[in-house]
Amino acid sequence: MPQQTGKVYLVGAGPGDPGLLTLRGCELLGQAEVVFYDYLANPLLLGHASRSAKLVCLGRHGLGRVLAQGEINQQVITEAQAGKMVVRLKGGDPSIFARTGEEIAALEEAGIGYEVVPGVTAALAASSYAGVPLTHRDHASCVAFVTGQECRDKKGSTLDIANLANFPGTLVFYMGVTTAPVWASELMMHGKPSETPVAIVRHGSLPEQQTIRTTLGEIPEVLAPGKMRPPAVVIVGDAVAAQTTTSWFTSRPLFGQTVLVTRPSRQAAQLRSQLNALGATSLLQPAIEIEPLSDWSKVDKTIKNLASYDWLVFSSANGVRFFFDRLLANGDDLRQLAACCLAAIGPATSAELAKYHLRADLQPEKYRAEELAEQLIPLATGKRMLLLRASRGREVLAETLINAGAKVEQVVVYDSRDVTAAKTEILDALRAGQIDWVTVTSSAIARSLVGLFGDSLRQTKLAAISPLTAAVLDEAGYAPTVVADDYTTEGLLRKMVP
Repeated sequence: MPQQTGKVYLVGAGPGDPGLLTLRGCELLGQAEVVFYDYLANPLLLGHASRSAKLVCLGRHGLGRVLAQGEINQQVITEAQAGKMVVRLKGGDPSIFARTGEEIAALEEAGIGYEVVPGVTAALAASSYAGVPLTHRDHASCVAFVTGQECRDKKGSTLDIANLANFPGTLVFYMGVTTAPVWASELMMHGKPSETPVAIVRHGSLPEQQTIRTTLGEIPEVLAPGKMRPPAVVIVGDAVAAQTTTSWFTSRPLFGQTVLVTRPSRQAAQLRSQLNALGATSLLQPAIEIEPLSDWSKVDKTIKNLASYDWLVFSSANGVRFFFDRLLANGDDLRQLAACCLAAIGPATSAELAKYHLRADLQPEKYRAEELAEQLIPLATGKRMLLLRASRGREVLAETLINAGAKVEQVVVYDSRDVTAAKTEILDALRAGQIDWVTVTSSAIARSLVGLFGDSLRQTKLAAISPLTAAVLDEAGYAPTVVADDYTTEGLLRKMVP
């Protein structure tokens, strides 16, 4: 039978803040087999994509060639013709200066089905995040979105600058940084007062957001060639004068700070989201990676014998996830745990159990192996205890329980491996003192970081999630600036906030 043609979804990625993606966009990213994404789309959004999805960047200004529109159209069509579900992730909203009309025309000509999913456009984000209203009952009852870059192949300009100069509301210029001296001068030449308030919002909705307030007459100097790089929108009109006195966005406690997240790639999204909510720019350099086992035979044998154990002991959320995913993948179910009690080292591990509709029978107040072992000791004598663990780690839990008279079996349910080479851009930023904080969320990560970065770690502040993690850093000669009292990411962030 001939292969069925796929479908293309033109999804608005929003202006930058990953939290502004629509629910529909998130749903489609999770289902997509291929994702083509603009360089302006926040890379954190790709965390919603399936692990098996093919991710294709369409180029980045300054870091390689940006694909021409015709090339983009052809690549998208080729994947759809191969029967794939394709998401075309576009910065902002697909219908606002995003060339979506050209892409739709190409899809229709090729007989490819499509759907357009709106996104938050840059003007709306700049207004909300910079505290600059686009409309105001006393100053502006209408808004116009204006491109600062018209098509080079167009014969003449279709912008009526004379009418825009007399527009009775707010003008928002997209892609207008490099052409600002031209259009600003033309607006004034056609009667727009030079004292008209202006707000320039660069990197709107992102932690590096910058807002400059000026006037129309000052724009040719403020945005003279080479003084500011895109992306930015320029808001022109009397409503700008009604801006808020304080910005909810820039007043967040970690705004303007850059934080390096060192967790495994697939487990960094939550911490990065928390940092984003606090206003920080987060970078990712995994120090370790967590992988499935290459040989599951011992785990499978253990699953068949679960009824023989009195306790299942989990020392990490990873252990919970890998173990129960394997159990369910084998066609088994949770009834096999009917005779077992469950112990979890901390709230994150208990929360992972809850995802499988299970509740920990024991969780210590202090989230350490020693504390978990101490609480299990009274329950240990003569009991069979199964410790589900990583491929490496401390032996204190097993040794303590064995000494207390328990029959202990340890089974590795996932691999933990060091990352041996740092990204060049991360290493360069660290050496240049451009990273304010490095988060260290386990002893294994601490050891790997020392190997990855060495003395470059002295150019930043280290935040350790627990005294045990701090001790590893201390022993290597890199004392952390803060150590969490509550051994969770929330506790770590509380220590980092001024």
